[in-house]
Amino acid sequence: MPKIKTNSGAKKRFKVTGSGKIKRKHAFHSHILTKKSTKRKRNLVHATLVNPSDMDRVTLMLVL
Repeated sequence: MPKIKTNSGAKKRFKVTGSGKIKRKHAFHSHILTKKSTKRKRNLVHATLVNPSDMDRVTLMLVL
């Protein structure tokens, strides 16, 4: 059996923290920013954790 490959798109978008949680960035902060409020844009800058319901799928893509 060959080794399972890591999903190339996932390895660029997710990082694993020291405690084993998966960190991600927010979407919708790349363009068309004029109609978005300052508060909304500011909150999109910060990273957050992957939701527990999505952890299994992201973990499979990262092959942890």
